[in-house]
Amino acid sequence: MSRLSLRGSSHFDLLATLLQGLPGEMMKLFKATFCVLSCLVIATECACAQEWKPQRNVDIVVNSGAGGTADRQARVAQKFLQSVPGIPSVSVTNRAGGGGLLALSFMTQHPGDPHYLSILSTGILTNQITGLSQIRYQDLTPLNILMREYVVAWVRNESQIASARDLVARIRRDPASVVFAFSTSRGNQNHVVIGMIARAAGVDPKALKTVIFPSGGQGMTAALGGHVDVWVGTAGGAMPYMANASIRVLGISGPQRQAGRMAAVPTFREQGIEATYFAWRGFLAPHGISAAQIAFWDQVFAKVAQSDEWKKELEDNAWAEGFLNSADTRKHLDAEYELLSRMLVDLGVVSR
Repeated sequence: MSRLSLRGSSHFDLLATLLQGLPGEMMKLFKATFCVLSCLVIATECACAQEWKPQRNVDIVVNSGAGGTADRQARVAQKFLQSVPGIPSVSVTNRAGGGGLLALSFMTQHPGDPHYLSILSTGILTNQITGLSQIRYQDLTPLNILMREYVVAWVRNESQIASARDLVARIRRDPASVVFAFSTSRGNQNHVVIGMIARAAGVDPKALKTVIFPSGGQGMTAALGGHVDVWVGTAGGAMPYMANASIRVLGISGPQRQAGRMAAVPTFREQGIEATYFAWRGFLAPHGISAAQIAFWDQVFAKVAQSDEWKKELEDNAWAEGFLNSADTRKHLDAEYELLSRMLVDLGVVSR
């Protein structure tokens, strides 16, 4: 019996007419069997419509150059996704430029295509709030938040800035005497922490000297070379230089000291500086992908976040747990947008 004959009520009526000669009990049995088969077919078709998996290579588009946190996040995710059955292959493409706008613009050019993923970070909100980007988070499909990360400020060992307290004292005396550097766009989490440090010194954040680099790798190289005074970036980015004792970390934006290799780093708060803030990172897809495609990525990244291997990556990169699925991520972005809108005004990054 075909699917059409099972599902069409007119076909049922025709069969019922043809089988009118059957005894009553047999007719009841036929009708019951027919209904069960119809339900099974419909359920099977619904399940097939809901299932999806990539049909070709998945490209992770990074919004900065090689060496920074976004690039490291993408390559860690690439390693995990390549081991997922049903994903043919995974590549990473760096599209640095415009404070991350080049990558987002690329994503908007592929509506409805779930084979493209890109980095979701605080910058997508701050760029929107500050007017640096016309691309809103509502114009894309946020898939998840995988982890939280705290911000550190560090100097090279040759620097005369000994601590975060010393840094605050210096900019209090002369805001232009210290050059801060960060990546990748004005108003992001690194800039927010710089603003908090300025406020702790009683200084207008706009009075500070800042340099913005297109990637963390380039900026940290400049800081190590003494071309800028203080690098403000992720804790994970600082760890290799901590290991070879080439930098001095002044403070971290966590509410308390972190575990592992960051345990020796004092928080800004314990030094009397109210600069507590965490950023978050995850992945997004183009606008217009289907519910089945979102569900696939929800399931895949949930398994990644629960794995022991991922927890090891969190520790190795000084990231903190904080997984949210697509629905919860959207709620978080809505709330965070309101929070950052107020914060950036208070810090003087945007006008009222």
